Amino acid sequence: MSTQDTGRVALITGASRGIGYAVAEALVARGDRVVITGRNEDALKAAVERLGADRALGVPGKAHDDAHQAAAVERAMEAFGRVDHLVNNAGTNPVFGPITETDPAVARKVFETNVVSALGFAQQTWRAWQKENGGAIVNISSIAGLAAAPFVGAYGMSKAAMANLSLQLAHEMAPGVRVNTVAPAVVKTKFAAALYEGRESEATASYPLGRLGAPEDVAGAVAFLLSDAAGWITGQTLVVDGGLFLNAGV
Repeated sequence: MSTQDTGRVALITGASRGIGYAVAEALVARGDRVVITGRNEDALKAAVERLGADRALGVPGKAHDDAHQAAAVERAMEAFGRVDHLVNNAGTNPVFGPITETDPAVARKVFETNVVSALGFAQQTWRAWQKENGGAIVNISSIAGLAAAPFVGAYGMSKAAMANLSLQLAHEMAPGVRVNTVAPAVVKTKFAAALYEGRESEATASYPLGRLGAPEDVAGAVAFLLSDAAGWITGQTLVVDGGLFLNAGV
């Protein structure tokens, strides 16, 4: 890990493993401090240990819980005195099947976790620090939100809403806070395992770059969008898909 200190602090939701953890690792490596959240307290503790207890703080809880959102931001302010960056990565996809047969109650749960929680965290960081001091937000969406997503329709709907949430926030929070979206294709994580395990060659065949994504691929994009190098970028969706959308219309 880097010994430099940028003085900046990032709150990353759903970061005990997978994409969220990779983002935390990338930010710590460049000298940021991070506050990470997740539902599994043991997994969160292990992640903090790997990142370094002097650079990372874990706050367990469910993303859609208003009290958890407030507690995570409060802990960040208490420990580090600021929250420059927010990465809304926490998400769920509990249903696989046609959207015409999806229980509306399940769809509501998906939106509560994937979209409403992201809004809640953004409101909390805005009030606590960003409104007066500036910063940046990245919402993790998905290519499922950019096109029809057979059998994961509720998830795709929620990810489309996340991208639009970024537009609304980017407009309202300018000029001090930049807000962007990253939309990955299939990334090799536990969350996405059902989409490639046991048939990775088949799943990879349609990707022009010849492989599925790794968490680090997404983390690099997020780190860039949170950096000063992206200082004139806001309200955008960056697709990180190994070239998959090149096949559109073929």
